[in-house]
Amino acid sequence: MKADVPGTVLKRERARDAVLELIESRSPGDAIPSERSLCALLGVSRPTLRAAVDELVDAGLLVREHGRGMFVASEKITRELVSADLALTVPQAAGAWSSRLLEFTTLQAGARVGRKLRMSPADEIVYVARLRLVDGAPMAIEHLHIRAALVPGLSAQELEDGDLYEHLRHTHGVHVREAVQAIEPTVVTRAEAQLLEVPELSPALLFERLTSDTAGRPVEYVHSLYRGDRYRIVSRLALGPAAATAPLVRDGHHPGIPPGDFAHGDPIASSTRGDIQAGP
Repeated sequence: MKADVPGTVLKRERARDAVLELIESRSPGDAIPSERSLCALLGVSRPTLRAAVDELVDAGLLVREHGRGMFVASEKITRELVSADLALTVPQAAGAWSSRLLEFTTLQAGARVGRKLRMSPADEIVYVARLRLVDGAPMAIEHLHIRAALVPGLSAQELEDGDLYEHLRHTHGVHVREAVQAIEPTVVTRAEAQLLEVPELSPALLFERLTSDTAGRPVEYVHSLYRGDRYRIVSRLALGPAAATAPLVRDGHHPGIPPGDFAHGDPIASSTRGDIQAGP
């Protein structure tokens, strides 16, 4: 597990995080530096910076105004869906899920990821970008940030084969318990479209998740992009008491969540379910 020279995916990811830092430190309507200034500040090429900025514009976090520059977008309205059952077990989506590793390296957490994982920006994380496939077809792009101290010797094979959370539990003694996850619509960039084999600007679902262990310590921060033409979310809301029923269990994949401890009945902080739907 060594820190290799960052590749295209990682460079865009770090540029995106740096611009997000600027957005989060400002108020809606505030300007951010020009792309030329950001390229010099971050030490990245114009295409790499443009790809990162395009993602944030498409996600509704930045607004471009011709001849004026870029500005922080208005805040989004957030509605939290809360289940009356705190021990909710999320049904898994169908299909045979597999992974293809895009990038795998160790690097410093940085300010934004460090803040989410409650660690120093100088502490090391394992950064992973992987393509998730269902029955061999591209379904999602995942960017994982895991505390490096928790997973010494984490291998590429663990990230490509089997159940990641099973590997964390049995190989590294990391028992995940709770995940807080946000979901919002977006569109794919040209680079993402090539990986997912869809047209540029196709609709997609953006998942952002923070996973904690049984001690309440943040273990993993993930943001993932799922194809909008093949993935949908169904919310099941409890409107009153119901008779106890056996939990639905099936082989497959949680929406935005790799199979793992949650599949064995551990609680998660969400009442949202994802299903794979047939393509057009």
